[in-house]
Amino acid sequence: MRVVIADDSGLLRDGLTRLLVETGIEVCAAVADADALHAAVDEHRPEVAIVDIRMPPTFTHEGARAAVELRRRHPDLSILLLSQSLESRYVVDLARAHPERFGYLLKDRVVDVGVLRDAIGTLVAGGTVLDPAVVSHLMGGQKVYDQLAQLSDRERAVLELMAQGKSNGAIASALVIDLRTVESHIARIMTKLDLHPSTEEHRRVLAVLAWLRS
Repeated sequence: MRVVIADDSGLLRDGLTRLLVETGIEVCAAVADADALHAAVDEHRPEVAIVDIRMPPTFTHEGARAAVELRRRHPDLSILLLSQSLESRYVVDLARAHPERFGYLLKDRVVDVGVLRDAIGTLVAGGTVLDPAVVSHLMGGQKVYDQLAQLSDRERAVLELMAQGKSNGAIASALVIDLRTVESHIARIMTKLDLHPSTEEHRRVLAVLAWLRS
């Protein structure tokens, strides 16, 4: 079995390589960024790509975006995404559209060689591997329903207009209220949906996604 590893951490790349080699798996490339990942997959045609979600240059979602592109260009390639923390961007689309040969594990799980070996075997056989914590994070729909149920009728109306792509000014015009009131409604929506200010996620988009999933 042939595997390509993509992670910006040299320590993790070396560690994963040693673990896999000890189990008889060939690591044909271990690279640090998405461009090198694409080149390695094109050159070596591995059965599995192990990809860190966050890689250079922005350390946000380069790995996940690369996984989407790899799945498009190499539909038979098994993909195992790794992350230090729970992520949802791009992952939901991959899990829903292409669940076969797709996996997502937290990094603290793959230091167990048994977990890593079993995950790779499942993926190559056409299965899906999701860390229990990831399943709870991605599929915990009941929490979303409960949070949306807390919204008032006016807050739900504001969120529905947000889902239509309307700006705060357009929402104010549609509901015949002033802009400051719209901003207050949105602030309460974010609080009730447990969406706190973050430099890594767009809260307005996440709120709309929660509404659409409902």
